[in-house]
Amino acid sequence: MEDVGTFVKLIESGYPCLSIVTHEEHEALDVVRRAARNLEYQMRVWSLGLGMRNGLNPLDPPDTQLRAPEAGLLAFSRMPTKTVCVALDIAPLLNSSLVLRALRDTIHHVELNKNVLVLVDSEDKLPDVITSHARSFELSLPTDAELDMLVRSTVREIFHRTPLEIGITKSGLAAIVRNLRGLSPRQARQLIYDITVSDKRLDDSDVNKIIAGKRRLLQSDGLLEYVEAPLTMDEIGGMVNLKEWLRLRKNAFSEQAARFGLTPPRGVLMLGVQGAGKSLCAKAIATAWQQPLFRLDCGTLYNSYVGESERNLRKALRQIEAMAPAVLWIDEIEKAFASAASQSTDGGLSKRMFATLLTWMQEHAEPVFLVATANDINALPPELLRKGRFDEIFFVGLPGPQAREAIFRIHLSKRNRAAEPFDIARLAAAAEGYSGAEIEQAVLSALHEAFDKQVPLDTELLEKTLRASPPISVTRAEEIAALCQWAQGRCVPAD
Repeated sequence: MEDVGTFVKLIESGYPCLSIVTHEEHEALDVVRRAARNLEYQMRVWSLGLGMRNGLNPLDPPDTQLRAPEAGLLAFSRMPTKTVCVALDIAPLLNSSLVLRALRDTIHHVELNKNVLVLVDSEDKLPDVITSHARSFELSLPTDAELDMLVRSTVREIFHRTPLEIGITKSGLAAIVRNLRGLSPRQARQLIYDITVSDKRLDDSDVNKIIAGKRRLLQSDGLLEYVEAPLTMDEIGGMVNLKEWLRLRKNAFSEQAARFGLTPPRGVLMLGVQGAGKSLCAKAIATAWQQPLFRLDCGTLYNSYVGESERNLRKALRQIEAMAPAVLWIDEIEKAFASAASQSTDGGLSKRMFATLLTWMQEHAEPVFLVATANDINALPPELLRKGRFDEIFFVGLPGPQAREAIFRIHLSKRNRAAEPFDIARLAAAAEGYSGAEIEQAVLSALHEAFDKQVPLDTELLEKTLRASPPISVTRAEEIAALCQWAQGRCVPAD
């Protein structure tokens, strides 16, 4: 309903052309249809497949003689006052100079007739000459109240078609609604069908099916990837300062914290040595706060079409906001926005994308906690390090003796080995200068050798494996020394 009200205001503001880029065409048409009815406008919809049809009554037979785009656009230019004209998927057809010319003429005539032309496309491929006249409009994701109504109405639809056993509690329904956040109405409706039609039942156990289905849908568009976090903090060695920081803020997202005067933490920047556990820290935060963790794949954001990359980023940020509370992880953020820190070689795209992210970091109201990790200090845009961007900047260095002991115990336990038969203190001393990832690889390499020789894994074999593979602190000693020196006084050590 909020979308309908916004669309009504855009029409009343006199915009001659509005652009909606979405895969949810039916949802877009429903918003336009409701806005037209509120304003007592007529509505005509053109598509290459059907030609011209009545948008207020889709069951009316279409005029297939107007399937040619230039014919449909000419008909739009002759519509009487107070008509909403909708063109579907016209952007790919604008490679034709004839169709492009017809569209530009139509926009002019629609403005003269006090009408509005709405372009609904699945991809943002409109040429600049059209976007300069078109006001973009983005469909919002449904609220919790709208999702609750959608679940109830969908269950009623299914019940009328087939017998359905309802055994869900109020808390179970609330959990389903909460886990449907971030999905479009079509996607949410389809998930409800998926979990109920198979066993003809809806109960509290279906929450897990909703979560699994949502992960599948989110990963299909490639923008947000759901990441499994460790079950307990015990699976993470060291990080004492970070764990204490997280403990103090564990309940900062609650209503009691808000009444106390606290605002939810907004994010941390994790700098440090490669393989030292920055990615694990992101998972640790999600684990400590029992929130879902989503990784933003910056590589999928960039698109060859002008404006599409920024739209992808906005879409991902809107999606994560709708799923709040949640943890958003941007891995190696310096690579994603590399050109933002130097003279741009991509036409300013990285700087525009970076500006969009900074604006969101400053203004977003939903409880989304951002975890950004970085390896290269010099590649980071200086604006990102300014005070106030993040709640804290942590430095993840090479693990100390106690942390190395904990890491050995964790990785031996994961491989069904008790730590007692091993001299853990000796191994931790031998692994001085090794990162957590390098210790894990040493355990794996030793296991491979033990399996090949059909001998038990022991301290001597692990120590031999460590000596055979020099750590990054040796192979890249100068870089790591410079990084550690830079971090002194500028960052909080994670361990």
